Amino acid sequence: MRSTRVVYGYARVSTGDQDTAIQNAALRAAGCIANLVEKVTGATTTAGRDELCRALSVLGAGDILVGGRSPSPFSTFCRRHAAASVTVELCSLR
Repeated sequence: MRSTRVVYGYARVSTGDQDTAIQNAALRAAGCIANLVEKVTGATTTAGRDELCRALSVLGAGDILVGGRSPSPFSTFCRRHAAASVTVELCSLR
């Protein structure tokens, strides 16, 4: 079992021609040490969000998952699938 908490970042864009640079910069500024990136639509189910599912599977007690997208879909999705001991936050993109 890990003794330190880990802050993971998750950036998502809907199409292949969009860029996650702004989200990644905000996630780094929020202290995220591992950023996961996906290019999938917001309507994609759990099965289509491989990076997010991978993150949720490795998060341990006290870890934090920070998202760089709109709060409602991200927070709802993560709170539904993350362990109760994991904190889910949204970073400001401003």
